[in-house]
Amino acid sequence: MIAPAGGHARRGGRGMAAVWQQVLAVDARYNAYRTPTFPQFRTQYIRRRSQLLRENAKAGHPPALRRQYLRLRGQLLGQRYGPLSEPGSARAYSNSIVRSSRTTLDRMEDFEDDPRALGARGHRRSVSRGSYQLQAQMNRAVYEDRPPGSVVPTSVAEASRAMAGDTSLSENYAFAGMYHVFDQHVDEAVPRVRFANDDRHRLACCSLDGSISLCQLVPAPPTVLRVLRGHTRGVSDFAWSLSNDILVSTSLDATMRIWASEDGRCIREIPDPDSAELLCCTFQPVNNNLTVVGNAKQNVHVMNISTGKKVKGGSSKLTGRVLALSFDAPGRLLWAGDDRGSVFSFLFDMATGKLTKAKRLVVHEGSPVTSISARSWVSREARDPSLLINACLNKLLLYRVVDNEGTLQLKRSFPIEQSSHPVRSIFCPLMSFRQGACVVTGSEDMCVHFFDVERAAKAAVNKLQGHSAPVLDVSFNCDESLLASSDASGMVIVWRREQK
Repeated sequence: MIAPAGGHARRGGRGMAAVWQQVLAVDARYNAYRTPTFPQFRTQYIRRRSQLLRENAKAGHPPALRRQYLRLRGQLLGQRYGPLSEPGSARAYSNSIVRSSRTTLDRMEDFEDDPRALGARGHRRSVSRGSYQLQAQMNRAVYEDRPPGSVVPTSVAEASRAMAGDTSLSENYAFAGMYHVFDQHVDEAVPRVRFANDDRHRLACCSLDGSISLCQLVPAPPTVLRVLRGHTRGVSDFAWSLSNDILVSTSLDATMRIWASEDGRCIREIPDPDSAELLCCTFQPVNNNLTVVGNAKQNVHVMNISTGKKVKGGSSKLTGRVLALSFDAPGRLLWAGDDRGSVFSFLFDMATGKLTKAKRLVVHEGSPVTSISARSWVSREARDPSLLINACLNKLLLYRVVDNEGTLQLKRSFPIEQSSHPVRSIFCPLMSFRQGACVVTGSEDMCVHFFDVERAAKAAVNKLQGHSAPVLDVSFNCDESLLASSDASGMVIVWRREQK
């Protein structure tokens, strides 16, 4: 019997979809071994892969081509991560999902009472022992084997790029239209704006009026869900926890506060150990029970937010007021910048929270370091672990991280206007499998600037105009469809990527 054409087509469609499901299954098997100490990236990666595979399942590629892709994908992942046994792989992936699904509040423990507990967990989570030197050398070796002008050096990226297509970087970052403008903090600067982790439509911003706004962009119209009040002076910085269930904020009133994002209540108020203005904060990326803060008395402190206490051995002094903090992805290196122009690197003890001062770089004597962002790699093309720094020099600076102690080597700089305001910059999200590697920064010329860090000449990719005051901070949502920027007059603009 000959099957009707419609039935045959449906079976063919199901067969093609099944191949893509097998591809996703291969990715899932290896996902637990991809950035083992950075579960946020693993979750974002597998979500994006699933989205791309669903989209390509509708493209009608020949079944033989799909099967060839499945075979090559498996080979490339095997070369990159090594062969995996099926039971172990499934178990590792299941464990990673369980770990990442637990909320930050569930994980809160007193590590000062039992530091060995953190040590055991830290050992299990810190699977990768590769050094910065080894990572950079391997990336460069792969790159050098490729023809001149080719892109994306890693095997994993080749497969991802094949799925993402050849969209140019300029097209990818063609932001223009304003999606929404928030003006609830007008007349007071908004020094920090951040999308929630792995989230497209949840946004928060802090203001020197002493409050923090939690905003929702969908469903339309965008709204301010709640305003967190309690600080008696301006809020200088804040950070989302990995699971977005809590926020930590620092203030000029010499306190840090822990907030529940779901209902806006203040869980705990923690005074600065030095009774000094708190100027910046960041979560320890592997253990969100620990938060690092920097203050106006030149000190960095590791704080246990479940006990409200300073971690023993978790303090160190810089040469000036601490304005910027950033961890590397595994959480073993911390960089801190001060208002005297210095950047210090610290080794972070995963078992105890102790800080050990490692290296110091004088970016420029007397020029405040207002922003530090770290990346293990900028993109699949940028081969070195990198640090992005703003330092009131009318330049955005990109450094290589050359060793495990956080030694920095200047790679290049980009022209912006910044001489006095606390301007910040960011790397674009990790899931940019396109030619080029982009960074975005605020500027005192009231514009948002995009730069391609891999382009030798004419690095400027885009410039957004619309603010009426110096732009202080920028933040992407997880899929790069929206970009938020805040300024010194209190305005927050959400920009939308152009629809092609």
